[in-house]
Amino acid sequence: MKHLHRFFLLGALALFAGLFLAPLYVMVVTSLKDMDQIRAGGLLDLPSDPSLAAWSKAWSSACTGTDCGGLKPFFMNSIAMVVPAVLISTVLGALNGYVLSKWRFRGSELIFGLMLFGVFMPMQVVLLPMSQVLGWLGLSTSVWGLVLVHVLAGLPSTTLFFRNYYVGLPDELVKAAMIDGAGFWRIFWRIVLPLSTPILVVTLIWQFTQIWNDFLYGVVFTGAEAKPVTVGLNNLANTTANVKEYNVDMAAAMIAALPTLAVYIIAGKYFVRGLTAGAVKG
Repeated sequence: MKHLHRFFLLGALALFAGLFLAPLYVMVVTSLKDMDQIRAGGLLDLPSDPSLAAWSKAWSSACTGTDCGGLKPFFMNSIAMVVPAVLISTVLGALNGYVLSKWRFRGSELIFGLMLFGVFMPMQVVLLPMSQVLGWLGLSTSVWGLVLVHVLAGLPSTTLFFRNYYVGLPDELVKAAMIDGAGFWRIFWRIVLPLSTPILVVTLIWQFTQIWNDFLYGVVFTGAEAKPVTVGLNNLANTTANVKEYNVDMAAAMIAALPTLAVYIIAGKYFVRGLTAGAVKG
C-alpha cells in the first residue's frame, strides 16, 4: 500500500511537472525549426533538421519596430541596468535591516512599518511622481534613471528580507563587539555580513528576477536607446513585415529568459536554503 501511494504521488508530480514544462518545450523546439516545418508539422514535433538560424536572427537582425538590430542592444541595456540595481538595492537593504534590527531607535518600528507599504503598493501608483522626479534629475530617458527606479522599488523588499533575518541573530554578538570597541561599520562588515550568506543569496536572486523581468518601468521610464530586453521582446513580437516568424519569436523569448533560468538552475537550491534559514521568519 505504501509503495502504491508513493507511485501515485510521483506520477502526479511528474504529470504536473510535464504540464508546467510543456510551454518551455514548445518554445525550444519551435525556435529550432524553420517556417516550412512549423507550417507542415505539429506543435509538439521535434525539429527534423535543428537550426540556430532563428536564434541568430532574433539576436542580431530581427526587427523591433523600425530598427532591425535584434535583441542585442536591449539585452545589453538590461545587463547595464540590472547589475548596479541589484547590488545597490541589496547593500542598502542589508544596511536598513541591520539598523532596524540591531541598532533600534525611537520610531524605528514605525519606519519599518511604513517601508512595508512599498512591498504591497501597486507599481502603477508611483509612475507619475517617479516620472517627475526623474525629470527633475535629468534621468528620465536613461538606463541610470531605470536603475534608480528599481533601487527605490526594491528597497522595501530587501529591507524586509534582511531585517527579518537579522532579528534571528543573537544580540549578544553585537554587544560583545561593542564592548571590545567595535563600531557600527566594523560590526556590520566583520560580524553581521559574514553571517548573511543565506539571505544575501535570496535577495540577489529575488532582485535579479524582479528587475530583469520588469516591463512596466522599462517601457515608461526609458527612451529608445535605453529600453530593456523585455520591451525589445514585446516590440519584436508585435512587428510583422510579411510573414509571422514564430521560430524567431520563440528564440527571442528564450534569449530574454535565459539569464533568469540560468540563475535559478545554478543557485535555486541556495534560494530555498536561504528562505528556510530565516528570510521569511517573524
